[in-house]
Amino acid sequence: MTQTGLFGGDSAGATDNRLREPLADVFARVPDAWRSITDPFIRSSEGQALAAFVEQRVREGALVYPRHVFRALEFAAPDDVRVVILGQDPYHGPDQAQGLAFSVAPGQKKIPPSLRNILKEVAADTGAPSICRDDLSAWAGQGVLLLNSALTVEDGAPQSHANRGWETLTDALLARVAAQPDPAVFMLWGASAQRKRPLIERPGLAQHLVLQANHPSPLSALRPPVPFVGSRPFTRANAFLATHRPGAEPICW
Repeated sequence: MTQTGLFGGDSAGATDNRLREPLADVFARVPDAWRSITDPFIRSSEGQALAAFVEQRVREGALVYPRHVFRALEFAAPDDVRVVILGQDPYHGPDQAQGLAFSVAPGQKKIPPSLRNILKEVAADTGAPSICRDDLSAWAGQGVLLLNSALTVEDGAPQSHANRGWETLTDALLARVAAQPDPAVFMLWGASAQRKRPLIERPGLAQHLVLQANHPSPLSALRPPVPFVGSRPFTRANAFLATHRPGAEPICW
């Protein structure tokens, strides 16, 4: 079977968010500003093993999401990222994941519970409804990197592509953002994201603001030690940016 046949070519509908091409082709279109991280990874044995695993799972009939694996990297270069929001892996339902952590494709009838809680916290924190309802690309366009730790997932199987190599790459992407000269804000929600803190607070780096809270999932959003609900990360982020990046517009959440 050819790669085009294996991945469905262009025959799928416009709203279909399945991965339709080999990972090697996806890596070839990563924006230039990030290629110093992504190119060495896909050439490495770990990157090649990841690509082979994903292709094998598609060959075996798995539906792999999202179609736009690296969409999070398309909005800003590493040194232009002002806020990082770190997720675990993409949503595992059809037509949801779009390559931005916590974000779903526009027009969803049912908003995922974690995203619902995030948008409720925006309203409670800022005193105004979020500019977003489902698709968070308006945040990404303001320098908010919405990065998952694993960048692909299978239909109905959360964490199915975890520990397959993605974390090595996304840790390197996170470390590259942390190495930028200007202070940025890192929102680490939940234990998985909080384990990345050492990548952000290495010696010699800018003094970034790290905001930790429980994951916005309904299972943990109200639990101690730091409930997500009431953590007010959005106004805290803008206050920090106003001090450390003077002259820049605040992020419109």
